[in-house]
Amino acid sequence: MNITSLGEARFPSPIPHTVSDQVRIPAIIVRDPAAPKRDEVLFEFAGPRPKLFFDPAKTRAGIVTCGGLCPGLNNVIRSLFRELHHTYGVAEVLGFRGGYQGLDPARGPEPTVITPAFVDQIHQHGGTILGTSRGPVDMAAAVDNLIRRDVHILFTVGGDGTQRGGNALFQEAKQRGHALSVVGIPKTVDNDVAFVARTFGYFTAVEEAVKVLDRAHTEARSVHNGLGLVKLMGRHAGFIAAGATVANQDVNFTLIPEVPFKLDGPNGLLSALKERLKKRAHAVIAVAEGAGQKLFEDAPADKDPSGNIKLRDIGLLLCERIEAYFKEANIPIIMRYFDPSYLIRSSPANAADSVLCDLYARNAVHAAMAGKTGLVIGFLHDVFIHIPIEMLVLEKKQIDPDGFWWKAVLAATGQPMRFE
Repeated sequence: MNITSLGEARFPSPIPHTVSDQVRIPAIIVRDPAAPKRDEVLFEFAGPRPKLFFDPAKTRAGIVTCGGLCPGLNNVIRSLFRELHHTYGVAEVLGFRGGYQGLDPARGPEPTVITPAFVDQIHQHGGTILGTSRGPVDMAAAVDNLIRRDVHILFTVGGDGTQRGGNALFQEAKQRGHALSVVGIPKTVDNDVAFVARTFGYFTAVEEAVKVLDRAHTEARSVHNGLGLVKLMGRHAGFIAAGATVANQDVNFTLIPEVPFKLDGPNGLLSALKERLKKRAHAVIAVAEGAGQKLFEDAPADKDPSGNIKLRDIGLLLCERIEAYFKEANIPIIMRYFDPSYLIRSSPANAADSVLCDLYARNAVHAAMAGKTGLVIGFLHDVFIHIPIEMLVLEKKQIDPDGFWWKAVLAATGQPMRFE
């Protein structure tokens, strides 16, 4: 997959060990000799290049963070600045406040000139020091602003909507004849980005989710017929719920968007839960927020400012249905419901994610300084790659119901493969 370049790179890199533009990483490394041959997808290998497109002493870069919070955002901001400032000697770095709204002078505040003092301790805190928002921006006004401020590099830290917006900014700037390098860093705790083995913040989310599951298990087993229900993040993919279940090992039922389930009937969840309480007198359920949406009588229609369909609250629905089921069966239960979504996503990054944030950021800077644009930094097969934005937003990564992730969940919980 070739990445768009702004032109010939002519300035020498300050980094002694660099990477050739010709090095490629295959999307799939597991080969089945018996399978039909198909076209191989090869990605550019990320890393510093021998020559730079931008003269560091005359370059101004910008950083914008968009969408929901995620552990590690401040780490990414800090590492972006430090790589630009210390390694390349870039003249100035601006922090655009309030997400994409900050690119439009009519809607956002003045950008911040980032300094070493500004980023000194931000990595110790959750959230984003630059602020965030959802929703589109007037691309013409945003590019006018970038041109007026002589910004030639923009780092977009966000999900697929953010990266689509970044691509639109690049295209608008191209039409104006303004050489703008737009490099995205994928941000989602859900870990559902295609061609990315792990997004930053995911391991922190799993770690924090495990703590909540521990508390839910303690509450449930401390009373007769105690039931702990924990709703975790995961709109389209159940990686947080699955990862936390496997790490915790005390969850009895895990529900994810990729595996539909029924509540009623002899093989439904309620019947299985009843049998569990008969045997052990307590149970813990982990449910991803996007699971079970078909259980609602009317489909959700409202959308958030980013265009995402607003999910119905599966946690509250399960509480209502479980309590009604056991009341009708004349079996007393004690329900404890936990929804730690905002607590988890606003946590500071743990050590594993802090390292990952730093590497994402540094590879993003290398790509931008070489004049590459319209790409997102990926992490695949334990190496960093360049992914064309238009390719990234075509699909979501999900758990394969027949794959190792779901089998690990089934082994940890002992639940059946399906509640049908």
